[in-house]
Amino acid sequence: MSFALWIPLAIPALLALLSLLSRSPALRRLSPVASSVAVLGSGLLLVSAALADQVPTLGGGLLRADALSAYMLTVVGAVGLVSTWGGLGHDSTVPARFAGSYDALISVFLAAMSLAVLADNIGLMWAAVEATTIATAFLVGHHRTPRSLEAAWKYVILGSVGVAIALLGIVLIYAASRGTGAATLSWLVLSQADLPLDPALIRAGGALAVLGFATKAGLAPMHSWLPDAHSQAPAPVSGLMSGVLLAVALYAILRIQTITDAVIGPDFLRIMLSVGGLLSLFVAAALLIRQRDFKRMLAYSSIEHMGMMAVGAAIGAAALPAVLLYVLGHGLTKATLFVLSGRILEVEGTPKIDAVRALLVRRPGLAVPWLIAMAALIGFPPFSIFFSEVGIIVAGFSAGMGAVVGIALVLLLVIFASLTRLTVAMTIGAPGAAAPAAVAPAAVAPAAAPTGVVPVVDAGASVTLADAEPHPDVPLVPDRSAHGPMLPLILALATTAVVAFIAEPVGTLLTRAAEVLGGIQ
Repeated sequence: MSFALWIPLAIPALLALLSLLSRSPALRRLSPVASSVAVLGSGLLLVSAALADQVPTLGGGLLRADALSAYMLTVVGAVGLVSTWGGLGHDSTVPARFAGSYDALISVFLAAMSLAVLADNIGLMWAAVEATTIATAFLVGHHRTPRSLEAAWKYVILGSVGVAIALLGIVLIYAASRGTGAATLSWLVLSQADLPLDPALIRAGGALAVLGFATKAGLAPMHSWLPDAHSQAPAPVSGLMSGVLLAVALYAILRIQTITDAVIGPDFLRIMLSVGGLLSLFVAAALLIRQRDFKRMLAYSSIEHMGMMAVGAAIGAAALPAVLLYVLGHGLTKATLFVLSGRILEVEGTPKIDAVRALLVRRPGLAVPWLIAMAALIGFPPFSIFFSEVGIIVAGFSAGMGAVVGIALVLLLVIFASLTRLTVAMTIGAPGAAAPAAVAPAAVAPAAAPTGVVPVVDAGASVTLADAEPHPDVPLVPDRSAHGPMLPLILALATTAVVAFIAEPVGTLLTRAAEVLGGIQ
């Protein structure tokens, strides 16, 4: 089964090279989808091995797939497939001269994320996470507009600071292992409870590493890059960053937490993660109340959910299965929503919530999946986010952290109300509320449009929304509500609706992945 460890690294790398060299637009467009399929397929193979009590290794143990790594690799592949397959209709917003590099960078991103979750060496894991910063920086700025380039630079600067802090922490952890007689960065070795590591160095190294990876995870107060990057990146890239990049950064935090808990106990990082989680929830709640941009709304929702996962990580072993289920549910749901947000942006020509009204009447092909996905994101049953949040809250009360989860619950209610209000504002109502000046398409010629006003033609309703605000990054096109495949979005939402009810093999896999973090091999 060791060959499955090569698949998610070699195939995306080869497809990235083909994207750069190929002159076929169809081949370039499909290469990220093929990369996602390769990652997902290898993840499922490794999950079957984990359920059979096998732990494949490669490179003398440098790459290792325990139950947690196999599960996370499957999440990377599943979210990647939804974003890339569902984002095929987003090709029109990518400048033709950059299309090859765009597709290649997505494959590189998927390979780097795969390496991060398969590496047993925490130094190699750090290098893989850093590689994602390089790839996604170019993807965030891919539209080459002033706002997207500003967001890319902000992401590079803050992300680099975060990974530099994490590197310093990993160096200290390595220094702590020198006292054992065999210095190592192997997570498997460092997480052994009886290893004589220097507690002071582990405390400092663990804190710095978690702080650095928390920057990549979008936890407050290191979150400020996230709304800009998510709102300016192409929609499929936003889905990958929200659903995969943040989750893999959280995975790195969980791995570091296991090492520190084995040496100095859980209380130290419990306080740190609780504060970061609650602060993230507070920031999201405060900024969602009056949010006016639907892509930034989704970005702040990512901060909320990562904050809730951090609270679950702080609670400890009892909440870890719920946290891992949360990772999958949030990834699939957010990838779906970002793909849909890209389609809404194309046909409406603006990311402003005030300018997008009555979608359920005007564009039901977009509004219906948007409503279902928002219900999943907000936390309605039967979607898995509901069960994940309930599991974290119940585990928190059982672990004696009632005050923390109580505050989190209040903030979740505020966020629930805010997201519900914004979703209703976009989808419910009369069509006239969205565009007062609606006339026949022939009545408005492009040359007659006033300066700064771009006519948007709604082919389905045969009207022109003359006063719609143009988006600075994406050219307006005729309404194509069904443009782009819907099947990956349907499959993603269906998965989030049923996965929490599948005890075997999903429940078994989550339990074994949580046991890995608890030090049970």
